[in-house]
Formats: sequence, C-alpha cells, structure tokens
Amino acid sequence: MPNLATVDDYIANQPDGVRKVLQALRRIIKEVAPEAVETMNYKILAFNLVPNGKRDQQIMMAGYTKFVGLYPFPTTMEKFADELKGYKQGKGSVQFPLDKPLPKDLITRMVKFRKEELAGNHEN
Repeated sequence: MPNLATVDDYIANQPDGVRKVLQALRRIIKEVAPEAVETMNYKILAFNLVPNGKRDQQIMMAGYTKFVGLYPFPTTMEKFADELKGYKQGKGSVQFPLDKPLPKDLITRMVKFRKEELAGNHEN
C-alpha cells in the first residue's frame, strides 16, 4: 500500500469490495459524529472525536483482503462484548467480514458510546 495522505486517497486505493464497505462504515461514523475530523493515523483512517484528538480519542478503520477493521477503543469493545461475539476481535478492534452486511445499529451505538465516554458522560 502506498503512503496515502488523505482518507479519500486511502479509500480510492482499495479493491472495489473493500472500498464499498469502508465507504459505508465511514457514512455510519459520520452520521453519529458529523463533527469528527477525518485524518490518517498509523497509515489507516481515523476520526477525531475531539478537536485535535490523540489516538485514544479517535475511532479508526482499515481495509483488508477479507474484512474491514474498526478500532473503537478497548472500553467500547468491553461495553459491547456480548453483541460482538460473532466477530473476530482484538483488545480494541473488531473485524467485519466483507461478505456480510455491516451491523449498522451496533456500530452506531458503539460510536455514540465512545463519543459520550470521551465527553465524560459514561463511567467505564
């Protein structure tokens, strides 16, 4: 993957199936957090949920051969652990397979939770 400077460049350089799922995931995140500033971080897509957000104040996503990865932060993963059982996960990430529809409602609630957590409206 070349060193891509913008979110649009990153998405445009993905294979068709990955590009479509990334675009859908981007739309979901932006519906919940329209104020989020898109940026590149660690060569993947990031959404600053607070102005000039550091890595732990972002939600990130990336495209891979068979899935898109969403990186909403470990506390978000813990909060939604039961609902994420059907997906491959890491401590702060979840993989959504390209051959299945994105769980829009779940992703929406995850982004809302993380936004509220960063605003101090949730206890961990």
